[in-house]
Amino acid sequence: MYPDLEPIEPAEAVEMYLAEKRPEFADATLRSHRSRLGHFIQWCEEEGVTNINSLTGRDLHRYRLWRREDGNLALASEKTQMDTIRVFIRWAETVSAVQPDLAEKVVSPTLTGDDNVRDVMVDAEEAEQILDHLHTYEYASERHVCFRLMWRAALRRGAIVALDVQDYNRNEQSLEVQHRPDTGTPIKNKSRGERFIALSDETCEVLDAWLADRRPDVTDDEGREPLLATPQGRPHPTTIQTYLYSVTKPCFSTGECPHDREIEQCEAAVDRTKASKCPSSLSPHALRRGAITHWLSSDMPETVVSDRGNVSPEVLSKHYDRRSERKKMEQRRRFLDDI
Repeated sequence: MYPDLEPIEPAEAVEMYLAEKRPEFADATLRSHRSRLGHFIQWCEEEGVTNINSLTGRDLHRYRLWRREDGNLALASEKTQMDTIRVFIRWAETVSAVQPDLAEKVVSPTLTGDDNVRDVMVDAEEAEQILDHLHTYEYASERHVCFRLMWRAALRRGAIVALDVQDYNRNEQSLEVQHRPDTGTPIKNKSRGERFIALSDETCEVLDAWLADRRPDVTDDEGREPLLATPQGRPHPTTIQTYLYSVTKPCFSTGECPHDREIEQCEAAVDRTKASKCPSSLSPHALRRGAITHWLSSDMPETVVSDRGNVSPEVLSKHYDRRSERKKMEQRRRFLDDI
């Protein structure tokens, strides 16, 4: 039906795609695309697809259903997977590897609406990709510090706002989150939200660089020194939200738009303050949900996750734990195999 197509195996096509994108993509982006497309290669092997010339929209729909079931994916993760497939298929069209306009038949979930809000989260792969981009291009910037603390420590935006310079203890590699309503920085759960948070070597290095070279030398209206500061003083919670929207829009770390917008003409892409208008940008709560789910999926005990994230076991299970029941079963199996 399409005589101009040139036969090519799935694995070879993926390697050609990655080779072409290598000069454009950050290392983390390239690794992410390789990982996601690895699932596509596996599906092709299972389905006996040896030449992607034959792919149809129905095939890509079947792949989406297979990936959803095989990976037990949250809606946001499924969207990331299918957006990458769309970009790959669009590239394949340019080298006569698939039928014309096949990319238009790739269906990706929409994350807007109340029905989806509980499943929306930043998954671990996306978070590490964003961190890698920030480490490379915005090291120890306010956005780097903010995103790293929120991902590694699952801090709420109110806690980020409340931190002072003296709350960071380099020698102990820790942060102390404190409830200070009398001087303008209450935190959720009040005194029950107070806690010490252990930090990794790399997080401490980022904070040290921020304090030494990047942090504005300012105090707030109460004479306190905010850890995450702006030239105007302590950031407002909406400022933290803007930081998160601006780094979670896909074009920030990948250079590509899954919504087929011209990046240079997209208001959400070129204006950091308008990033929330991107359909794929995510809120601080989505980052916190993703961090907590990642810890649970990594076999961190629920009591540890509860204490570090300052969330009760009941709320943890109801509102934050996005693991599938099958994922929970497989994690339990690792502890029960010897019984």
